[in-house]
Amino acid sequence: MTDNPQLPFPRRANTGKHRRKSPVSRRRVIIGGSAAAAATGLGLAGMASAGGSSGGAGAAGSAGDASGLGVCSLTAEVTEGPYALPGALIRNEISEDRPGFPVHYLLTVVDQSAGCAPLPDALVELWHADHLGEYSGFVGRNGHPGEDNGTFCRGGAVTDENGQVELVSIWPGHYTARAVHAHLRVHTDSTPAGGSYTGGQIVHTGQLYFDPDTNDRVQAAGPYRENTTPETHLYDDGVYDGGGSASGLLTLTPLGGSPAEGYAATLTIGVNA
Repeated sequence: MTDNPQLPFPRRANTGKHRRKSPVSRRRVIIGGSAAAAATGLGLAGMASAGGSSGGAGAAGSAGDASGLGVCSLTAEVTEGPYALPGALIRNEISEDRPGFPVHYLLTVVDQSAGCAPLPDALVELWHADHLGEYSGFVGRNGHPGEDNGTFCRGGAVTDENGQVELVSIWPGHYTARAVHAHLRVHTDSTPAGGSYTGGQIVHTGQLYFDPDTNDRVQAAGPYRENTTPETHLYDDGVYDGGGSASGLLTLTPLGGSPAEGYAATLTIGVNA
């Protein structure tokens, strides 16, 4: 992928399997879908209208009016998982040289304690598996050994005055016992240091999920076909609780006529900062 790549699905019945019985953490956050905010930030309003968008139920307005529209809903945080690493690199493009189909994230962070006002200067950190379901720093755990620089598909950037941050990566691959997902942390009061960061407080730990029908098309194409690990369906996942955008299900907008052209992915994340 180059340094500057160009920038609510029908829901399947929940099987009821492996649903999370209780929150992993007692901290609470507010999360809601925000397709309109994404259209503003990425200039995708026309594209969304032409190509359609998919994702969590309850898509609503921009972060600034999230409180007035009542679109923020309380949800428990979820585990950061076994593949978290400290010291994420500060950068907008995180995939490095890993092959895959582009995903352009526009994430909006709002502060519930301030009436869902946009939260500027928050570090939004993202990490996920590559097309083979391998995490940097842990390559080989999903049965595909290879070189490991410890940094691919990891990174983060700081929100602007509108609480928004753009990150570009590839669509994640799948690995044993989990549906396709990405991990997310939101930090406040962190200090940039040598291309990374120090200090601060983690105010949200969550996961982002992808529409299963769209994911089926992605996983059956391009480099994703090299991943022979059995795949877990979203609604059979042991962490995702079926809550749609309130649980991290992204709103997706195709960037072209085929999965290889990529997707815009949007979500509004509310925290108690």
